[in-house]
Amino acid sequence: MRAYDIILKKRNGEKLSKEEIYFFVHGYTRGDIPDYQMAAFLMAVYFRGMDEEEVANLTLAMVDSGDKVDLSAISGIKVDKHSTGGVGDKTTLVLAPLVASVGVPVAKMSGRGLGHTGGTLDKLESISGFNIALSPEQFIKQVNDIGIAVIGQTAKLSPADGKMYALRDVTATVDSLPLIASSIMSKKIAGGAEAIVLDVKTGSGAFMKDLEGSIKLAETMVKIGERVGRNTVAVISEMGEPLGYAIGNSLEVKEAIATLKGEGPEDLTELCLTLGGYMVYLAGKADDYETGKNLLKDALESGKAYAKLKEFVKSQGGDVHQIDNPSLLPKAARVYELLADETGFVTKVDALKIGLGAMYLGAGRATKEEKIDHSVGVILKKKVGDVVKKGEVLAKLHYNDKKKLEDAQKIVFAAFKIDSRPPQKAPFIKAVVTAKGVERYV
Repeated sequence: MRAYDIILKKRNGEKLSKEEIYFFVHGYTRGDIPDYQMAAFLMAVYFRGMDEEEVANLTLAMVDSGDKVDLSAISGIKVDKHSTGGVGDKTTLVLAPLVASVGVPVAKMSGRGLGHTGGTLDKLESISGFNIALSPEQFIKQVNDIGIAVIGQTAKLSPADGKMYALRDVTATVDSLPLIASSIMSKKIAGGAEAIVLDVKTGSGAFMKDLEGSIKLAETMVKIGERVGRNTVAVISEMGEPLGYAIGNSLEVKEAIATLKGEGPEDLTELCLTLGGYMVYLAGKADDYETGKNLLKDALESGKAYAKLKEFVKSQGGDVHQIDNPSLLPKAARVYELLADETGFVTKVDALKIGLGAMYLGAGRATKEEKIDHSVGVILKKKVGDVVKKGEVLAKLHYNDKKKLEDAQKIVFAAFKIDSRPPQKAPFIKAVVTAKGVERYV
């Protein structure tokens, strides 16, 4: 078998066998196939695509390129959640303790952020002492003891994906459905999940900007999951404006705490109850999605979910006093109030611009080496549909560096659009994709 022949076959639009895909992916991972041939292969896939069987085989080839996490020592069905990323996306901080509080084991491996704001690990590290580096034995013991643990991803999971993604990034082949879907699903499958709930964003702050593209991506990932024996559900949600009101690491932790007390933003609460309802159902803790969702509502109202958050933080070395009193979390030295220059209705809050504004303040990182400032970020005071008067506060920018503020305030101000007429607000949850098909709400 030769790499050249496989590239030629895909370039001509022919279907690749499982053996050919495994040969190419594993050869590249070992270093036997050079970058230039993988670049040619990626471009051939970009233009010619792959059918369901090919995408499933590509995913499994990436899974088999490295270690696989064995979660069999944890009792119960392990359901993982993955988000395609967004602005103000603190969903895991709420969702993990919420579903764990009703008896669904959460054994989650998360990553750091690159771009707008920090990833889940960066946000958790806003809590003093929080340890994301548990050993595999500690990780499994903690999940068995209290039902939840969150740690950093190992580089040995799906190493083929890491190498291929770096190459996709410099060869204009990132936005290919087979390549995106296999990249995401390979890490989830290698991570030991028995069922997967996908949080697929759509809008300006999302990877997929339009709804139809988001639905296609969700369908592709659900089909991969089902083909490789993982029950998979995808929920498509709005990311035209940020999720919730807080963007920035410690600010998002505060909002997550409020949400687990039943006092969170409507959109964040709705998303966590929806994703969580499917997680509870797939874990076999409820007979259907609605029953699962109602169990979670009860956990919020009773205080069980908030109590689980405190237990989780304490178990991983975090300062529980900061959960009881969020004002003890890292705090920026100064706050700048961004004021409206006209009266009307907020018709747009561009998520991408808000995310970039938070990054300029230091809440995110442009390169892997950059250090995050956990204390800075943006708090929105107005969202789409709100009435605003001239001189009212649109957003508060929490900052430590005046020069960084100058860059951030311009782009955050440009994110807001105000009109004399109210906007038509579409449903926040756009669609749900299961093995049975697509259920649209818009």
